[in-house]
Amino acid sequence: MDNWDEIKTAFQVARMGTVSGAAEVLGVHHATVIRHIDSLEGRLGVKLFQRHARGYNATEAGQDLLRVAQATDDQFNQLAGRIKGRGNEVSGDLVVTSLIDLAPRMVPLLVEFQRAYPDVVVRYLTGERLFRLEYGEAHVAIRAGTIPSQPDNVVQELNIHRIGLFASPTYIKAYGRPSGVETFGEHRFVARDSDDSRAPFEKWLRQNAPATSLVFKSSDMRALRAAILAGAGIGFLPAFEAKLNPELIEVHPHQEEWSGPLWLVTHVDLHRTTKVQTFLTFLKSAAKDWDG
Repeated sequence: MDNWDEIKTAFQVARMGTVSGAAEVLGVHHATVIRHIDSLEGRLGVKLFQRHARGYNATEAGQDLLRVAQATDDQFNQLAGRIKGRGNEVSGDLVVTSLIDLAPRMVPLLVEFQRAYPDVVVRYLTGERLFRLEYGEAHVAIRAGTIPSQPDNVVQELNIHRIGLFASPTYIKAYGRPSGVETFGEHRFVARDSDDSRAPFEKWLRQNAPATSLVFKSSDMRALRAAILAGAGIGFLPAFEAKLNPELIEVHPHQEEWSGPLWLVTHVDLHRTTKVQTFLTFLKSAAKDWDG
């Protein structure tokens, strides 16, 4: 095949199911993804995907091509990892992924690391899905919850992700503060727009607050944060983020079940590379000063 980039693009479209998802993983514009697919289909003379409103499904011909592409891409990433491990420079792309909740903490840290190593190009990926380290989607992942169990990953505990229940002075002035869970029905809450969220604090909220009290919902943590600050209701925030907004008021005693460990995850092929080890050392040192 003349153009491996086109095959790699098709592989990511098949795996992600959408053009936007493939573009995010590849770090390109969605128009580039569409152009690659059109070019590859034209070159082969067959349709590789069925387009529909929710995304792309691989045809039978597409599945045949993509099985080979997946195996080849896997082998190439394994080889690239071994080759990169021989270098001593801290330069080039550093791809780090975490939940969007951690962005206010991670972004300043990444900027500080980049000041120390100006030849590094930071790519910071956030989202609910797990970026797959075995396919080279990230060098380092910071994950929350149960200990990651994917094979060939090196997992280290980083810190505790402390979560608290907060409200703004605007909300407290209008509605007061709850005196306990028995009064939650008299209050308004900000919550994630997902009844099956795996986050322990969201499960706790749905067990203790009536559904009618969950009046502002969003799938984006940034929108939920803004809603809490604007006084839309009471909501959960990372404790460190509340410290960045000292006007916020913690309205319920902290429950240990809301919080959980943060895990530092790398793939075994890249774990010992100079760039990854340098960043891990930097991150673990910074995390010692995290107090919530």
